[in-house]
Amino acid sequence: AKNSLHAPVSVYEVHLGSWMRAPEGNSSLTYKDIGPRLAEYCAKMGYTHVELLPIMEHPFYGSWGYQTTGYFAPTARYGTPQEFMYLVDCLHQAGVGLILDWVPSHFPTDEHGLGFFDGTHLYEHASPLKGFHPDWASYIFNYGRNEVRSFLLSSALYWMEVYHADGLRVDAVASMLYLDYSRQQGDWVPNIYGGNENLEAISFLRRFNEEIYKHHSDTQTTAEESTAWPAVSRPVYVGGLGFGMKWDMGWMHDTLLYMSRDPIHRRYHHNMLTFRMLYAFNENFVLPLSHDEVVYGKGSLIRKMPGDDWQRFANLRALYGYMYAQPAKKLLFMGGEFGQWNEWHHDTSLDWHLLEYAPHSSLQKWVADLNHLYRSEPALYELDFDPAGFEWVDCNDADNSTISLLRKGTSTSDLILIVCNFTPVPRMGYRVGVPRGGFWKEVLNSDSEFYGGSGLGNAGGVQAESQPFHGRPCSLCVTLPPLSAVYFKSEG
Repeated sequence: AKNSLHAPVSVYEVHLGSWMRAPEGNSSLTYKDIGPRLAEYCAKMGYTHVELLPIMEHPFYGSWGYQTTGYFAPTARYGTPQEFMYLVDCLHQAGVGLILDWVPSHFPTDEHGLGFFDGTHLYEHASPLKGFHPDWASYIFNYGRNEVRSFLLSSALYWMEVYHADGLRVDAVASMLYLDYSRQQGDWVPNIYGGNENLEAISFLRRFNEEIYKHHSDTQTTAEESTAWPAVSRPVYVGGLGFGMKWDMGWMHDTLLYMSRDPIHRRYHHNMLTFRMLYAFNENFVLPLSHDEVVYGKGSLIRKMPGDDWQRFANLRALYGYMYAQPAKKLLFMGGEFGQWNEWHHDTSLDWHLLEYAPHSSLQKWVADLNHLYRSEPALYELDFDPAGFEWVDCNDADNSTISLLRKGTSTSDLILIVCNFTPVPRMGYRVGVPRGGFWKEVLNSDSEFYGGSGLGNAGGVQAESQPFHGRPCSLCVTLPPLSAVYFKSEG
């Protein structure tokens, strides 16, 4: 049940070799060392799942696992297969699920790997127009060969059956779907119909999802797919690819661009906050703030925020508050939960010493409390993929850079109202329409002093007034703190 589409899913994305390291010598911890620590930390923080960057054996550590050679072997860098099983068991005993990153899109050209395996192009296409990936200088599987499909399907099922993974996240699906992905005209071969769709890869992905759900119906598959390819997370029998969920890369891009702008200019980019709801239910989306956003000079999440240090932390708290209010599952890469200043690097530990400083430890508390609220309120997760679970109250207040929305569930009549203020200007007496009267309790406020904010709020809640507003019979007159997300729960 914990992997159901109707369950709360808040994913902590982790690179095992750099999450935490031994203080002496900067060496990676072992599976046995990491297991209990990671399980305890995720349980304390309220995460439902850990997603590991590829744990499959890979020769080049700097590929983070995405250049896989050992499709049936957890990397020996951190210990034995049995010790990896121990890590998985630690997570499961703590009530934390495990999602594994899995890479069927390409494989490295290392001579000891799969390329030119028996002296012929056995796993890859012979033609570089179909068998070589220009972005990653790696080989592409020949998905039209039954033996290759069998090899990859066996690998996927192996991680579910032997290591009890709760799901697989499939990397770079877009590069599999399009024959002209990242290629110039003349550098690719059309399919039999003259199109750019990779028909063999599409067939493989559908078969992969059918097999996973046939044998492991209590798990989920997730696609990292960055284009507008339709029905990625819809069943195969209606023409979809069959994934359980898909990363919402558009939301990530728009939101980080919006949040990086000085608040004085945000009124002119309000549509970046609201555009997502035009397509939000076309797929079963996960909102990803992943490792890809904090590497290669992009800067850490906290450094993307504008203003002085106080405003940067307030902006990041508001971003997380807005993210958890959206109808979708959530994913956050390690270090983001406490506002690490440095970009992530695979050769060093996270900067855990930052938790000695109040702004970082306060942000960590905010993320933990968001997770715990998200998991405890069915209105925030049961209808993540159904338009019945979401309602704009006001998405048009661009001048004040505020948004307000309602979340609803199926097993409860509870309503959660979320109001976000993306300017450093407090809004006193801000009126918001609500569908019912009674008392609306303030259940979370990112500006609380507890989270490093200024302490502005609504003294525990607001009594609804019978003054119609926003097309609703009642309204609340609330205080909106600067750069904040405030959650209210109807007790009416």
